[in-house]
Amino acid sequence: MLKQNLPLLLLFLFVFGCSKSPYRTTNKVYKDQAKAFANMLKQYPLTDSAFGNIDFVGTTNFGMRKPNFVVIHHTAQNSCEQTLKTFTTKASQVSAHYVICKDGTVHHMLNDYLRAYHAGVSKWGNTVDLNSASIGIEIDNNGFEKFTDEQINSLLTLLGNLKKAYNIPTANFIGHSDIAPTRKVDPNIYFPWKMLAQKGFGLWPDEIINSKVDSNFNHLQALRIIGYDIKDTSAAIRAFKRHFMQDSTKKINEADKLTLQNLYKKYM
Repeated sequence: MLKQNLPLLLLFLFVFGCSKSPYRTTNKVYKDQAKAFANMLKQYPLTDSAFGNIDFVGTTNFGMRKPNFVVIHHTAQNSCEQTLKTFTTKASQVSAHYVICKDGTVHHMLNDYLRAYHAGVSKWGNTVDLNSASIGIEIDNNGFEKFTDEQINSLLTLLGNLKKAYNIPTANFIGHSDIAPTRKVDPNIYFPWKMLAQKGFGLWPDEIINSKVDSNFNHLQALRIIGYDIKDTSAAIRAFKRHFMQDSTKKINEADKLTLQNLYKKYM
């Protein structure tokens, strides 16, 4: 009897479980918005538009736009639940594709092909709208504490999947403060960038290329070529030091320059 009614029982448990989800309302908003986007695509080709009288010939060669960067953040909030609430409140106007809680739980909040609001005003190299080209990952951390082993383990698994799925270049795993040095400090100085680089996610300098700074080395030019926006040189230096030196001071010393020079020579 139980075997015969198992499909109905599973359906009941699924429906009942979904109805008890604390995010059932915002999940519906997500689905409605995704449906609206799908309907928008169905309106094309446009026959009467602002472009005037156009002749549409549909190409057979196209695909979805894919992310080319991964931007890592800390939430600067006090719990995973608080961050989930922020990202499911329309008035906040902020979001990310993934949130990783302290126990390693990963919440996938937005399809990777869609544009989240996580980077804000940002620049990396010649890319000035990182939201349109990246996946945002928020890690539950108030900004002043170390990241848990569970979080980092989950992050490494997630990054491996993303790199493989979208063929994201090693150099394009970056932090929020890298792309917005005048505004942001995340992830904090405890974030294990070196470990990530050893796994293939992000760059890291080779300490044995040079033992001293070349007399003609231009550290600002090196920062710019790596990707930093040097419009505010102090902010760019501080972002570099936060990422590669685990130091948030403003001035660049010889040790900092040597690290930067070795990074530059290794990859550029």
